[in-house]
Amino acid sequence: MQFEVWAPQAERVTLRCGDAARALERDPERAGWWTGEAEAADGTRYGFAVDDGPVRPDPRSRRQPDGPEGLSAVVDQGRYAWRAQWSGRPLPGAVLYELHVGTYTPEGTLDAAAERLGHLAELGVTHVELMPLCAFPGRHGWGYDGVSPWAVHEPYGGPEALKRFVDRAHELGLGVVLDVVHNHLGPSGNHLPAFGPYFTETHHTPWGAAVNLDAPGSDEVRAYLVGSALAWLRDYRLDGLRLDAVHALADTRARHFLEELSTAVDALAAETGRRLFLIAESDLNDPRLITPRREGGLGLHAQWNDDFHHALHTALTGESQGYYADFARDPFAALAKTLTGGFFHDGTYSGFRGRRHGRPLDRARVPAHRLLGYGQTHDQIGNRARGDRLSASLSPGLLACAAALTLTAPFTPMLFMGEEWAAGTPWQYFTDHTDPELAEAVRRGRRAEFAAHGWAEEDVPDPQDPATRERSCLDWSEPRREPHARVLAWYRELIALRHTTADLTDPDLADIKVAHDAQARWLAFRRGDVRVAVNLGKEPAAIPLGPRPARVLAAWEPVTVPGPDGLLHLPGEACVVLEQE
Repeated sequence: MQFEVWAPQAERVTLRCGDAARALERDPERAGWWTGEAEAADGTRYGFAVDDGPVRPDPRSRRQPDGPEGLSAVVDQGRYAWRAQWSGRPLPGAVLYELHVGTYTPEGTLDAAAERLGHLAELGVTHVELMPLCAFPGRHGWGYDGVSPWAVHEPYGGPEALKRFVDRAHELGLGVVLDVVHNHLGPSGNHLPAFGPYFTETHHTPWGAAVNLDAPGSDEVRAYLVGSALAWLRDYRLDGLRLDAVHALADTRARHFLEELSTAVDALAAETGRRLFLIAESDLNDPRLITPRREGGLGLHAQWNDDFHHALHTALTGESQGYYADFARDPFAALAKTLTGGFFHDGTYSGFRGRRHGRPLDRARVPAHRLLGYGQTHDQIGNRARGDRLSASLSPGLLACAAALTLTAPFTPMLFMGEEWAAGTPWQYFTDHTDPELAEAVRRGRRAEFAAHGWAEEDVPDPQDPATRERSCLDWSEPRREPHARVLAWYRELIALRHTTADLTDPDLADIKVAHDAQARWLAFRRGDVRVAVNLGKEPAAIPLGPRPARVLAAWEPVTVPGPDGLLHLPGEACVVLEQE
């Protein structure tokens, strides 16, 4: 078997494979690369020693059976016999479901999660978006501290378990999207600097030295990250990738890394005949991210839209701290602006940032499905001190209104696991750092962060306490009980309606008309012949929709269609979807 590794500053590189060790030779065709052959099979342990240093795992390791500090293991990608015939599901018309493998079930494995995929097929979602799966120290964590960007976290089940999960999802008609992190690696178990200039002091990020995307040696680092992305899509037959915090990618080169990545993914899609896509997490509000390359953009296919979330959250909760402040000044107007223009901050002044922020979307050129809309995500729940969901403070009626706005808005909707039944379990920040000093630093940092916002130390869960993760696991008995069962039925009804009503997947932002009354706390919008109205107030509201004949498509509480006066009388904390002739 051929082994290779990039170590441009090395004088010697030794391969340890099984019980044998042998010196690698410089590759005459590729500067900085070392190659050699050794007997190996699926599961054989191996690693590399640079200049007689310790044996370290392969930077491109596909499996770390003993964790990031252990040796790598050979993976024969051809061993798995795929069952599902699958060409993919496109992003237009999709409904995504964000899922964390470690808390979706008490077992916290890919196989256990696969057994629950039938629930998602019945719910009507089209794609499962998995939070990061690459290897990290310990057993449980969010996954954003990964250190082996090509390997599947072993406690989740490793590479074969991911293939079983994807195969089962495809059998049920579900696409699978994976969250990947290119902007940093975790603080523990990162061996890349021993091999080459994977990081650079030219730029600094919240995690320290930046990933080297533009300094000397960056050609190979970029190829490393693009190769990792393509390997997930090719070897595991994934349908797309969610790119974490692309605003933290420091890249001054003329051809941005994201353009290079989108070019490579589109080429793989053409080669395989599968629909593949990239979704960015970005707080830049820059339409160039999701503008096609032929039009001068970076060619990503979609991005998360936090502006819609923030406007919705402030309208529902009244919260105004931190970045919510800009939206909380007039949350109904903020909702109206995002529903019709995509971004709230589109060159306007951001008080949170102390400067102007964003750029307008061209509504005539950017289809709405390129923006993901959501009422809850892992970030917006887990980065609260107690990890409390909206269900911890809102009535079922207000949760129904949030669902109606999310699932009938022009954006590609995304749900966070358990949201569909108003899960009563929190989703908290938890870690399992094996380095005691790092564990204590994270614990202290978490408490200090929230103490500055007035939280008592004892009210902030200890990330290292196993009970924090256990509290965050979904309770699968809830969907059978009220009020959870009613909320779940409402989500199913709305998702089914979205799939069968053409106006609800129309990507034209310019066609949407919004009316609202902040004092009465109602908002209504029009998409073609469909009318959506929500009343976030406790008192009934009279909403002018016009006298055209109408029929109810879905309603949280019983309502009567508007009469000759054109007024819709909507109960407090209720919502309705109608179709007018």
